[in-house]
Amino acid sequence: MGELRVLLEHRDMPGIETLAGYRSVGGYEGLARAVTMSRADVIGEVKTSGLRGRGGAGFPTWIKWNGIPADAPTVRYVVCNADEGEPGTFKDRELMLKQPHMVVEGIAIAGYATNARYGFIYVRGEFLESAQALRRAIDEAYAHGCLGDSVCGSSHSFDLYIHMGAGSYECGEETALMSSLMGERGQPRAKPPHAPLPVISGLWQRPTLINNVETYACVPHIMRKGGAWYAGMGTERSKGTKVFSVSGHVAHPGNYEIELGTPLEELIALAGGVTGGSLKAVIPGGSSVPILPAAQCAGVNLDYESCQAAGTMLGSGGFMVFNEHTDIVALMHVTARFYAHESCGKCTPCREGTRWMYQIYQRITAGKGRPEDVDLLLSICNNIDGRSYCPLGDAAAWPIRASIQRFRDEYDFWIAHGRSPIGPSATPRIS
Repeated sequence: MGELRVLLEHRDMPGIETLAGYRSVGGYEGLARAVTMSRADVIGEVKTSGLRGRGGAGFPTWIKWNGIPADAPTVRYVVCNADEGEPGTFKDRELMLKQPHMVVEGIAIAGYATNARYGFIYVRGEFLESAQALRRAIDEAYAHGCLGDSVCGSSHSFDLYIHMGAGSYECGEETALMSSLMGERGQPRAKPPHAPLPVISGLWQRPTLINNVETYACVPHIMRKGGAWYAGMGTERSKGTKVFSVSGHVAHPGNYEIELGTPLEELIALAGGVTGGSLKAVIPGGSSVPILPAAQCAGVNLDYESCQAAGTMLGSGGFMVFNEHTDIVALMHVTARFYAHESCGKCTPCREGTRWMYQIYQRITAGKGRPEDVDLLLSICNNIDGRSYCPLGDAAAWPIRASIQRFRDEYDFWIAHGRSPIGPSATPRIS
């Protein structure tokens, strides 16, 4: 099938980051069309497209947009989650850096569709260059009437601001993001049924729409070419294209845009194939999703339903490839360290469980593992999963539990012999 570029079609075009360059390829035509339509019709176009959230959950985009109360006599907000902190994922960074106007236009269309007056882009603190590119794009959009009062000559007004995060993985979760944006500690909040959805009561208790960078970037194309055009790509339930950040043991790491439903093995081939040996495993959606052994990769297509059927998730599209010389226990040691460090500490199961798992991995990889350690890790995973305000606890548990279920022999070898089954070069050097 090969690449099917929609968002990345003009990634290498000189000047595409400028308003003039972006307009030369149809930029802001989607926004100009949207403001001539009713808000319900704009949302209907997104519904027809079948677009689902590209941040990881895959929730239908139109349902979120339609959830903003149409008759609420209050200010509404649109938020772009640009806090791309999932290990293995770097697609949003490229979209903001190289094609910032596409992101700005998508947010502006969402602002019109939900009758929002203000928008915020919450940018990961390390993405300084991306934030600067967005700032230049926003300034140009204001200067040419695409933002501010009378957007594209309409009666709609929309102001867009940038807010820099402080490097917290936790703030990628939407309620923690809102808390941080409001100047509070970046910790998650209760969700329904104990609290209203953000579309009802979000920023400053006002209706708030939150989507990911890639999700917003799809919208200008949908509005310009039509929802039916977009729905013509992908599978019956997973429509359109998806940008995958391919890394690990491949010849050509980078961002690749493919039609949803493309075979997993074809994406590896697009990235130049596996290097340094044969394929051992793949993590298809960022570090928080279950690892997939090579034997289970054959026949798996990259769409939401196929990945779920294979026992993993499409997630954020952080596609990590590992060759036969990878020590899975060492890999999970690094993963456990990350989640123990990034847990915000609000929920006891996550706060204590992630730290406990990391300590067990330290013991195993120091050659002092105990026979009961593997079952203890599984028990901790089961007591973290689903017991936190946000999915960080789930994200810490899922990859470790899957690695034990699918590579139990490597754990047993480490504990029995006090060393890596792969060889001395694979022994991790982690404090």
